[in-house]
Amino acid sequence: MLTATYTLVALSVELASLRASLQSLQKVLHTHFSEQYSLTEGRIDFACETLARAVQAPHWSKVDQHLFPVIYDATDAADDLLQELKQLHQGAERQLAEIEAAYAGRALDGADAVATFCGEVDGVCRDLHERLEREERALFPLARTVVSGEAWFAIANRMLAHEAYIKENRPMRPAPAASAIARAVKAGQQASVTV
Repeated sequence: MLTATYTLVALSVELASLRASLQSLQKVLHTHFSEQYSLTEGRIDFACETLARAVQAPHWSKVDQHLFPVIYDATDAADDLLQELKQLHQGAERQLAEIEAAYAGRALDGADAVATFCGEVDGVCRDLHERLEREERALFPLARTVVSGEAWFAIANRMLAHEAYIKENRPMRPAPAASAIARAVKAGQQASVTV
C-alpha cells in the first residue's frame, strides 16, 4: 500500500499544481482581460500558451497511460468514468485547437471579441477543472480499492522511468542574454569572427 500511496500522492501533487495554474489563468482572464476593449497579440499568445501547457501537461498522460489501463484490467465498473475523463480531456484539446486557430498571433479589438475570447478560454479551464475534480473525487479512491499492490509497483516504476527519460532528453536552455555565460560566449564568438 505504500507504493499506492506514493503514486497517488505524486499524481495529487501534479493535480494541485495544474489546478493552481488553471486558476491563475482564470484570474488573469477575469481581472485583467475581460474588462478590456482590446487585447494585444502578446496577451492573446500568453493566454493561448498558458492554456496549451495546461492541456498538454504530463499529468494527463501519466493518468491516461499508467493508471487507466490498470483500472480497465481490474474492473469493468470504471469504464464509464474512464470514458468520461477521456472525453473531458479530448474536448479540451479540441477547444484549444479551435482557440489557437482563431486567435493565436493576432490582436483583438472590441469588447465583444475580448469577451468571446475570454469565455472560450475560461470554458476550457472549467472542463479541465471538472476532469481534475472527477480524478480526485472518483478515480483516485476507486483506484486505491481495485488496483493490486504489484500493479501499483509497476505504475510507480514506469512513472519514475519516464521521468528519468524526460530529464535525460530535455534540451538545455540557452543562458539568458544578460548572464555572464551568455556574454562570454558572445565575446568568444565575436573574437573568432575578427581573427
